[in-house]
Amino acid sequence: MIVNKAALDGIFRNLRAEFNSAYAEAAVTWMAIATLVSSSTAREDYRWFSRFPQMRRWVGERTIKSLSAFGYNVPNEDFESTIAVLRNDIQDDNLGIYATQARGAGISAKLWPDELVYEAVNNAFDAAKGKCHDGKAFFAADHPLSGAPAYSNLLTAQLKADSLANAMASFGKARTRLETMTDEEGRPMGTTANVLLVPPALRDTGSILLNSDRLGQNEPNPYKGAAELVVSPRLTSATAWFVLHTMGVLKPFIFQQRQAPELVQQMDPAMHERAFMRKEYLFGVDSRGAAAYGLPQCAVGSDGST
Repeated sequence: MIVNKAALDGIFRNLRAEFNSAYAEAAVTWMAIATLVSSSTAREDYRWFSRFPQMRRWVGERTIKSLSAFGYNVPNEDFESTIAVLRNDIQDDNLGIYATQARGAGISAKLWPDELVYEAVNNAFDAAKGKCHDGKAFFAADHPLSGAPAYSNLLTAQLKADSLANAMASFGKARTRLETMTDEEGRPMGTTANVLLVPPALRDTGSILLNSDRLGQNEPNPYKGAAELVVSPRLTSATAWFVLHTMGVLKPFIFQQRQAPELVQQMDPAMHERAFMRKEYLFGVDSRGAAAYGLPQCAVGSDGST
């Protein structure tokens, strides 16, 4: 094959088709636990979480909800994946391996939000890496509220289904904690525990809790059908588990997207220099985004330590 612009454009069209096909086919779960927030700047400020508006009786003047003093700014980060096509392979019509690379890049691009969101989940117990809008770790025992007592969305119980008592002390306690959360004024948030998120090590326990008629000691199971089970191999702890409210405007976690992944062809003059010096042409994917934390009142997490 003669290496010219028409040939390179044809290669790009084929690579993009493979990329888009693999991107469409790849399975992700981040959308079950995180809200997509479109970003239009270098960073997003989520201080307004501390004054999430709810309707109130209008008596006298309007109540203006001011922003929290704690700044919760989440910068967008850059990500990339690059495919180098050798000039000799173009001349020799040896391009099959690059279609495989393009499919791999498509799968990786589709999984990119999964990686970011679940990294945030894994860090959510850490006071340094997992800070949310109030300055605390997302899962903490002392989240402050301006007009109500501090609250906890942190547990340490192991998730169990071997008896009704243990199920109540784990999933039951987390569900009750989540569904009694209040806002800054102490009013019920109206949260509903509709997702149980677990690592593969707790898949069977979660399945028994949510799908079985009876628990380990042949006791009736009051939690059958209580929530959707979401299992992710990206959860790094084998003991941590999470009960989430994902039915509102904001889910517990956020995927902040500034630029969606897209396969592009290098068209600037540097392409010609690289082709001359290294005998290769570049095609690549680039994107910008980040993961962040939503309202802590929408999640209860247990590290499973006790």
